[in-house]
Amino acid sequence: MALVNLPQNDRKRVKVYELRNNDWFDRGTGFCTGQVVEDESKIYVESEDHPDRILLETKISKDDGYQKQQDTLIVWTESGGTDMALSFQEAEGCAAIWEFVSQVQAHLLAISGPDDALSDDAMDSFPNPVMLPFPELGNLAEIDQMMRVASSSPQGRDSLSKFVITEDYVSKLVPLVETAEDLEALPELHRLSNIMKMLILLNDTHLIEFMVNDANILGVVGALEYDAEFPHHKANHREYLRDGRRFKEVVLIKDAATKTKIHSTWRLQYLKDVVLARILDDPTFSVLNSLIFFNQVDIVSQLQGAEGFLKDLFGIIDSSEANMEKKKDAVHFIQQCCAIAKNLQAPARGQLYNNFVQNGLLRVINFALLADDVSFRIAGSDILVAMIDHDPAMVRAYIYKSINENKVALTDTLIDLLLNEADLGVKAQASDAIKVLLDPQSAPQTQENLTRANAEFLSKIRGNTQPNPQESLVQSFYDNAAQKLFQPLKDLETRDSVHDLTFGEVSLFIHLIEILMFFIRQHLYRSKFFIAADGLPSRIAQLLACPQKHLKLTALKFFRTSIGLQDPFFNEQVTNNFLFEPILNIVYETMPRDNLLNSACLELFEFIKRENIKPMIAHVVENYRQKLEDINYVSVFEELILRYDQMQGYNPDMESTIFTQEESTSTSARPRLNGASQRWQGVREMDAAEEEYFNTSDDEDELAAKPKILTPSTNGTSPSPRPLVDYPSDEDEAAADVKFHDYDTRSPSTVQADTPLSSSPANTPSPKSTPTMAHSPLERLSEKRRREEDEEDELGKLSLTKRRGSSISSVGTVNGNPANYLRRKKSFTSAKDANGGKKIAISLAVKSPIDVERGRDHGG
Repeated sequence: MALVNLPQNDRKRVKVYELRNNDWFDRGTGFCTGQVVEDESKIYVESEDHPDRILLETKISKDDGYQKQQDTLIVWTESGGTDMALSFQEAEGCAAIWEFVSQVQAHLLAISGPDDALSDDAMDSFPNPVMLPFPELGNLAEIDQMMRVASSSPQGRDSLSKFVITEDYVSKLVPLVETAEDLEALPELHRLSNIMKMLILLNDTHLIEFMVNDANILGVVGALEYDAEFPHHKANHREYLRDGRRFKEVVLIKDAATKTKIHSTWRLQYLKDVVLARILDDPTFSVLNSLIFFNQVDIVSQLQGAEGFLKDLFGIIDSSEANMEKKKDAVHFIQQCCAIAKNLQAPARGQLYNNFVQNGLLRVINFALLADDVSFRIAGSDILVAMIDHDPAMVRAYIYKSINENKVALTDTLIDLLLNEADLGVKAQASDAIKVLLDPQSAPQTQENLTRANAEFLSKIRGNTQPNPQESLVQSFYDNAAQKLFQPLKDLETRDSVHDLTFGEVSLFIHLIEILMFFIRQHLYRSKFFIAADGLPSRIAQLLACPQKHLKLTALKFFRTSIGLQDPFFNEQVTNNFLFEPILNIVYETMPRDNLLNSACLELFEFIKRENIKPMIAHVVENYRQKLEDINYVSVFEELILRYDQMQGYNPDMESTIFTQEESTSTSARPRLNGASQRWQGVREMDAAEEEYFNTSDDEDELAAKPKILTPSTNGTSPSPRPLVDYPSDEDEAAADVKFHDYDTRSPSTVQADTPLSSSPANTPSPKSTPTMAHSPLERLSEKRRREEDEEDELGKLSLTKRRGSSISSVGTVNGNPANYLRRKKSFTSAKDANGGKKIAISLAVKSPIDVERGRDHGG
């Protein structure tokens, strides 16, 4: 039999799915063709968006187990064990590819021979296809035994499945259920139940779909009501499935195939979750999930494509003629669609939500959350959570639009729901929704968001600054809604006791504290002002005295979070309000038990010690030192006290002061003076030479010796061991340099020195004398160096000033080095002066001892 390629232009639009971890992964949409290349038959799927990309290339073999499910689905298993599926857009395309696959497999079986088709053992075990007798109550035991034998091998299972489908065997078994019930033949009913279970566990999709159709479903579940393991009990599955009220057609579905698929999907879910929940194995569970998944994809796609369906559905909510029961059914229908969307791939889910939003999904959410009926609120919160999980930015944009139009924002609705709702599940969903919607950093990094961010950045550069919607939303929340949200916490201030909290109040306080912790992490600066203005940390500290331990743990978590930020603002909030006292009270109440509450308190103090948060360590020890000393079953409080003492400069290892430590150190070294083996017996008396040595000052010896070594003469006067002028600080020197520069510009000038001379009258020249300094080679060398240094940059001058300032500190150093002395000021004479040039006359005003005494008398 010759194989013929499908026409290249007859490409079928198809989706490629791959089973990963019991979930079908969408590999993409493309066009499917069947081709024979080099005597190998393959199925190709080219990408719709990128024609050069091949989504699927699989070789057709005779034993891959190709199955056609429904009218648009082909499922098979690759040689590597991966389950694959092709979902066609049209039934004609699926039929064409399936015909190609069937021809290829028939051709391969024809040329391979019987030995290659089946092993010898299989041929020996099944020389002929499985044939079951016509079902009757009398031969049910025989049929049961034959089916068990056939189900023991893969070849037998395939043969049995083909026989049951071909012979319409299920339709022949269904009437026996009612006959056996009329006869009250319980053993036959148990055998019928086992037969139905084995047929389902064959994992044949065609067979399962045939069993759940309208004609056979009641008979199948009727047989499964009788379980041999529970002979005295009977289920009522038929009664549940017969109840037509469970199927509510909110909007008329005109397509009969879509309606049939909805019924089939519901029955498959009932089989999986209720009827077969106890006996399902993994392969059967996977097959049922696959059938449900592909049915849901088809249903959602067909409903979106139905003309006017979504418009009529969302129009029920806005209609004034529709009653509340009709609106409730519409909300529940949308809720089920959103639940189905969670299992869809991202492109299909995004398309569904976009269509819903365009038709008014967010208005439906707002309407459901404000309804009086609790079922409305539950459905509305489920839809909102599903919408936020898909795209929170879309919900934020809707809220921002409502704020600009002065309408009730969705965040205000959520706050009312959190404060007033009795259902704990709805409270939790409202709390999570508030946190996600007010999170400025939760926007996913999609291409659209990156483009939007780049546009905002460029507009800021160009000066077209427009308000950021997310920032405006957060600011509007703090301006208008935050006070209302945290009002229950602020009301604790007027409450005498927290020992009478109701269960709803405890749940509300937990959610409020969780939201506040989220705010101090995400809205750091805005939350600071709000927390300080309302004193919320003190209100949360009140809850540490309540009897509910889980509420205490949540309050402790708040303080641990705020301290963990190591922000001075939050540290001051804790210390200024003395909020460590209730925490220490919890430690007292729970010690020495190692429970969760006690461990949380200890971890808080351990963190403060480990991070060395000094203001908190000082506050805790200074105010609660006695309490800390009483808690001795752990070391953390003792270490806190030690850390505080070290901060104050006290070391318990030191006996008194640093001088005592030096004395003890020298004392410990004294025994070595008289030998390591001898003990020091005391201080021996010093002789006269040693006493004279220690009584003599080293400075006096140096001053006495230095004039003999270097003593430059000054106008014939006796040398002085002290400097001629008591130089002022560096700033005064800079001012003096300016004065000298001004005087040098004059022709012979007289300069009066404002700086007083030394107080020794014996070594001081008379006020009218004009001292002239002898120019030695050492002086000329100093002048040369000075000129070179004047030509250097500013940095050299600064360093020179530093050296001059440091040289003033020692009298002996100045007198002992004439060069340094001469470099303190500009030279009074130059080289030209030495040869008879210009000279500078200096008039020095000196106070006599009598003037000094008079000044004291007047000052006294």
